[in-house]
Amino acid sequence: MSTQKQNQQHQDQLAVTERTRHRRLREQGSTDVADLDAILRGGFVCHLGVVVDGATMVVPTVYGVDFDARTLYVHGSVASRSLVRAPAQTVCVTVTHIDGLVLARSVFEHGVNYRSAMVYGVPRAVTDGDELLHGLRVVTEQCAPGQWEYARQPSRKELAATSLLALPLTEASVKTASGPPEDGDGPDGELGLWAGVVPLRSYFDAPEPDPVLPAGIALPPHVAALGAGSSGS
Repeated sequence: MSTQKQNQQHQDQLAVTERTRHRRLREQGSTDVADLDAILRGGFVCHLGVVVDGATMVVPTVYGVDFDARTLYVHGSVASRSLVRAPAQTVCVTVTHIDGLVLARSVFEHGVNYRSAMVYGVPRAVTDGDELLHGLRVVTEQCAPGQWEYARQPSRKELAATSLLALPLTEASVKTASGPPEDGDGPDGELGLWAGVVPLRSYFDAPEPDPVLPAGIALPPHVAALGAGSSGS
């Protein structure tokens, strides 16, 4: 295999470490970078696990990913103890999508269809002004594409009150589960009980204007596009 092909293969696969090695339900694990990217693209809320004053904290916050730079940005305010302390230690950021409940014939075989990613690393606090603006744009666009250019951008005072962490996407674990219950071919299949999957779908509903919004201000197309899935399909 040529060096170029080896490098490409390396870039397409996640490195396996002691933290990311799949030890249980290995068939649900993936080392494909594309699978990691799809999970991260599909959301904008993560959970940041960090130790503060000797106690573990898991904090929900918004995130954005610069896929070209392979960097995950985690947003917060300078008052957030977890974000202020995080640059000094290894953290774990998780993103999970629930796709449905798997209701089997026996309680033991019940499960959840899901897609999840865990990203490990020592984050750095973003202090460079240009990167801070870039990272905030990445976070904003991940939540609502088009909103960064539409809304007023942060002032210097607002930037000073904002904390942003940058975490490289170099150590991550991916797991997914899908499909129907697995007890249909066993003895429980003869119980005469219903079994199957109850899908769970997430979507934005129709936008609701601010009650104090003056008349005549039109809904911007990029926001209307977010609510286009309000039918739930």
